[in-house]
Amino acid sequence: MMKRIVHEKMMQQMNKKKGNEKKNIVNKSRFLIIINVLGSAGPLRFLVNEDDLVAAVIDVALKSYAREGRLPVLGLDPNKFLLHCANAGSDALSPREKIGSQGVRNFVLCKKQVQRQMSEARSEIITQKGSGWKAWLNKSFSFKILSQ
Repeated sequence: MMKRIVHEKMMQQMNKKKGNEKKNIVNKSRFLIIINVLGSAGPLRFLVNEDDLVAAVIDVALKSYAREGRLPVLGLDPNKFLLHCANAGSDALSPREKIGSQGVRNFVLCKKQVQRQMSEARSEIITQKGSGWKAWLNKSFSFKILSQ
Protein backbone atom coordinates (compact mmCIF):
# COMPACT_ATOMS: atom_id res chain seq x y z
CA MET A 1 0.00 0.00 0.00
CA MET A 2 2.83 2.36 0.88
CA LYS A 3 4.57 1.67 -2.43
CA ARG A 4 1.38 2.52 -4.31
CA ILE A 5 1.03 5.90 -2.56
CA VAL A 6 4.67 6.77 -3.18
CA HIS A 7 4.29 5.74 -6.81
CA GLU A 8 1.15 7.89 -7.22
CA LYS A 9 2.88 10.93 -5.68
CA MET A 10 5.87 10.47 -8.00
CA MET A 11 3.54 10.27 -11.00
CA GLN A 12 1.75 13.46 -9.92
CA GLN A 13 5.05 15.31 -9.56
CA MET A 14 6.20 14.11 -12.98
CA ASN A 15 2.92 15.24 -14.55
CA LYS A 16 3.29 18.68 -12.91
CA LYS A 17 6.81 19.01 -14.30
CA LYS A 18 5.62 18.04 -17.79
CA GLY A 19 2.79 20.55 -17.51
CA ASN A 20 5.21 23.33 -16.56
CA GLU A 21 7.54 22.42 -19.41
CA LYS A 22 4.67 22.55 -21.89
CA LYS A 23 3.67 26.00 -20.65
CA ASN A 24 7.22 27.29 -21.11
CA ILE A 25 7.37 26.15 -24.72
CA VAL A 26 6.09 28.80 -27.11
CA ASN A 27 3.81 27.35 -29.74
CA LYS A 28 5.37 28.22 -33.07
CA SER A 29 3.29 27.27 -36.02
CA ARG A 30 5.12 25.27 -38.62
CA PHE A 31 3.93 24.70 -42.13
CA LEU A 32 4.99 22.99 -45.31
CA ILE A 33 6.24 25.22 -48.11
CA ILE A 34 6.86 24.33 -51.73
CA ILE A 35 9.67 26.10 -53.58
CA ASN A 36 9.96 25.77 -57.35
CA VAL A 37 13.47 26.43 -58.61
CA LEU A 38 13.75 27.86 -62.11
CA GLY A 39 15.41 25.29 -64.37
CA SER A 40 14.96 22.39 -61.95
CA ALA A 41 12.86 19.29 -62.57
CA GLY A 42 10.76 19.38 -59.42
CA PRO A 43 9.96 21.51 -56.38
CA LEU A 44 11.58 21.46 -52.96
CA ARG A 45 9.32 20.72 -50.00
CA PHE A 46 10.19 21.29 -46.35
CA LEU A 47 8.80 22.55 -43.05
CA VAL A 48 9.49 26.06 -41.79
CA ASN A 49 8.47 28.10 -38.78
CA GLU A 50 6.14 30.99 -39.42
CA ASP A 51 8.73 33.36 -37.91
CA ASP A 52 11.65 32.24 -40.11
CA LEU A 53 13.18 34.98 -42.23
CA VAL A 54 13.11 34.73 -46.02
CA ALA A 55 16.94 34.79 -46.10
CA ALA A 56 17.07 31.75 -43.82
CA VAL A 57 14.52 29.91 -45.97
CA ILE A 58 16.56 30.64 -49.13
CA ASP A 59 19.67 29.35 -47.35
CA VAL A 60 17.92 26.11 -46.31
CA ALA A 61 16.50 25.68 -49.82
CA LEU A 62 19.92 26.04 -51.44
CA LYS A 63 21.54 23.60 -49.02
CA SER A 64 18.72 21.09 -49.54
CA TYR A 65 18.99 21.52 -53.32
CA ALA A 66 22.75 20.89 -53.23
CA ARG A 67 22.46 17.94 -50.82
CA GLU A 68 20.00 16.25 -53.20
CA GLY A 69 22.46 16.70 -56.08
CA ARG A 70 19.99 18.52 -58.29
CA LEU A 71 20.83 20.21 -61.56
CA PRO A 72 21.56 22.90 -62.58
CA VAL A 73 24.10 23.61 -59.84
CA LEU A 74 23.08 26.83 -58.11
CA GLY A 75 25.73 27.46 -55.46
CA LEU A 76 25.20 28.20 -51.79
CA ASP A 77 25.19 32.02 -51.61
CA PRO A 78 21.67 33.13 -50.58
CA ASN A 79 22.50 36.74 -51.51
CA LYS A 80 22.43 35.80 -55.21
CA PHE A 81 18.80 34.59 -55.10
CA LEU A 82 15.32 36.02 -54.77
CA LEU A 83 12.18 34.35 -53.46
CA HIS A 84 8.88 35.23 -55.13
CA CYS A 85 5.34 34.22 -54.22
CA ALA A 86 4.20 31.76 -56.90
CA ASN A 87 0.58 32.88 -56.97
CA ALA A 88 1.11 36.63 -57.11
CA GLY A 89 2.96 38.52 -59.79
CA SER A 90 4.51 40.74 -57.15
CA ASP A 91 8.06 41.76 -56.40
CA ALA A 92 10.47 39.50 -54.59
CA LEU A 93 10.14 39.04 -50.86
CA SER A 94 12.53 41.02 -48.69
CA PRO A 95 15.25 38.87 -47.06
CA ARG A 96 14.35 40.40 -43.67
CA GLU A 97 10.67 39.61 -44.03
CA LYS A 98 9.07 36.70 -42.17
CA ILE A 99 8.09 33.82 -44.44
CA GLY A 100 4.64 33.54 -42.86
CA SER A 101 3.76 37.21 -43.39
CA GLN A 102 2.41 36.66 -46.92
CA GLY A 103 0.08 33.81 -46.02
CA VAL A 104 1.16 31.75 -49.02
CA ARG A 105 2.86 28.37 -49.17
CA ASN A 106 4.09 28.23 -52.78
CA PHE A 107 7.20 30.12 -53.82
CA VAL A 108 9.59 30.45 -56.78
CA LEU A 109 13.35 30.72 -56.24
CA CYS A 110 15.33 32.43 -58.98
CA LYS A 111 18.75 34.00 -59.42
CA LYS A 112 19.14 37.75 -59.25
CA GLN A 113 19.77 39.41 -62.58
CA VAL A 114 23.40 40.46 -62.89
CA GLN A 115 23.65 44.13 -63.77
CA ARG A 116 26.00 44.96 -66.60
CA GLN A 117 28.97 47.08 -65.72
CA MET A 118 28.76 49.05 -68.98
CA SER A 119 25.91 50.58 -70.83
CA GLU A 120 25.18 49.31 -74.32
CA ALA A 121 26.39 52.54 -75.92
CA ARG A 122 29.70 52.36 -74.09
CA SER A 123 30.24 48.74 -75.09
CA GLU A 124 29.57 49.65 -78.74
CA ILE A 125 32.18 52.39 -78.60
CA ILE A 126 34.72 49.97 -77.17
CA THR A 127 34.04 47.37 -79.85
CA GLN A 128 34.34 50.01 -82.58
CA LYS A 129 37.66 51.35 -81.25
CA GLY A 130 39.63 48.56 -82.88
CA SER A 131 38.46 49.50 -86.36
CA GLY A 132 37.81 53.19 -85.59
CA TRP A 133 41.09 54.52 -86.94
CA LYS A 134 40.53 52.74 -90.25
CA ALA A 135 37.11 54.28 -90.62
CA TRP A 136 38.48 57.70 -89.74
CA LEU A 137 41.25 57.39 -92.33
CA ASN A 138 38.82 56.23 -94.97
CA LYS A 139 36.57 59.20 -94.32
CA SER A 140 39.43 61.69 -94.08
CA PHE A 141 41.37 60.72 -97.17
CA SER A 142 38.53 59.14 -99.08
CA PHE A 143 40.51 56.05 -99.97
CA LYS A 144 40.30 52.61 -98.50
CA ILE A 145 42.94 50.82 -96.52
CA LEU A 146 42.59 47.14 -96.89
CA SER A 147 42.74 45.19 -93.68
CA GLN A 148 44.82 42.06 -93.62
